[in-house]
Amino acid sequence: MAKNKYPFYFIAVGLISLMLGLICGLLAGLQYVVPSFIKEVLPFNAIRPLHTFFVVSWILLSAIGGIYYYIKPVNQNLVKAHFWLFILTGIGIVFSYLSKNFAGKEYLEFPSYFYFPIVLGWILFGGNYYKTMVPNFKNWPVYYWMWATGIVFMIYHFTEAHFWMLPYFRDNFIQNIAMQWKSGGSYVGSWNMLVYGTALFVMSKVSNDDCYAKSKKAFFFYFLGLINLMFGWAHHVYIVPTAPWIRYLAYAISMTEWIILFSIIYDWKKSLSQEKKAQYSLAYRLMLIADFWVFLNIILALLISIPSINLFTHGTHITVAHSMGTTIGINTLILLSSIAYIIEVENPFAAMTIHRINRAVSLFNGSFMLFWVSLLVLGMKKGYWTYFGNNISFGQLQDSLHGFYIVFVIFGLGVAIGLYIIILELLKIVKKQVS
Repeated sequence: MAKNKYPFYFIAVGLISLMLGLICGLLAGLQYVVPSFIKEVLPFNAIRPLHTFFVVSWILLSAIGGIYYYIKPVNQNLVKAHFWLFILTGIGIVFSYLSKNFAGKEYLEFPSYFYFPIVLGWILFGGNYYKTMVPNFKNWPVYYWMWATGIVFMIYHFTEAHFWMLPYFRDNFIQNIAMQWKSGGSYVGSWNMLVYGTALFVMSKVSNDDCYAKSKKAFFFYFLGLINLMFGWAHHVYIVPTAPWIRYLAYAISMTEWIILFSIIYDWKKSLSQEKKAQYSLAYRLMLIADFWVFLNIILALLISIPSINLFTHGTHITVAHSMGTTIGINTLILLSSIAYIIEVENPFAAMTIHRINRAVSLFNGSFMLFWVSLLVLGMKKGYWTYFGNNISFGQLQDSLHGFYIVFVIFGLGVAIGLYIIILELLKIVKKQVS
């Protein structure tokens, strides 16, 4: 039994959020195939924000739970307050979506008053983190810096995402939309700091070597990620009439995205002994698959960051493929690797459990690859129609894509089944840790 249960509570609720996010994703996919499916009860404009909310909650809660477990915070009462504040706020947001109360902005459609408890939770997290870690900050490996930076920027950019409430932004359409997309991009960059820091922590502990985490390459990656967090958002606003230098800077920065992370994981894989690979076999395998998706998303990110290509891909399923490749292919696999590592430290997996999870991982990864490709095909068809399909209405386009949507849902079902098996196996073990 774990001495401190709350990191496992964060992880457990995160895993449940992922399950709920998968359900909402499948329901949304079914509405592409059968538009009238549960439309009166749960329309697409409610399912989509629910799907986004649950998936983002999975990323944040599991990252926070992992960080709490790894740093052993000095104030457990703050951890407890943080957990219940987020749980109660999350329940409130779900009820607001189910009651069709969409008073916010895209991706953060919930009423703006939920901003206050969410930011308070991050402040509690940050205060506890810095109080625990600052006494030894001179010797911090890079992952501690990444977590410290990610927490601060989460508070800032989540606040920035609510600047639309101020008349200066609300009354100016260009400023409003630019700020909305800018804050959204930086918000993702902030949680990437938490997730990628977790990846470097797990790699360091699995190899029992902090050399990578203290290397010049790791710190170069950290500063590169920090620059992307602060400026990489601008490739989202190519179509907004902003200053040209913003577009040029965004294009240059986007060309660097994820390359160093791919290099670090690749080098780590080569240096790891067979003994360590066997000891942490599941965490190791999940991290390697995450590296594969880093590689694929590097290619896609570089392509869609080219302005002439971005013109055709923006707002299509190619953008969805990019975000899904990031949130599921990279972030989810890194966080599952982190959870597997924690479990392997506390109580090594039984051989049969490893076998079941490995089979589920294979099902998930194969299905997700086909799912991702189907999104790219749908996006290319939509992009082509936007500029060259003058004689075809949008309704006709949707009808022509019906078969692709069916394939898309089938592959999505494979992704969901694979992840569900993994989640349920992990939840069984996490339950034992807190019982």
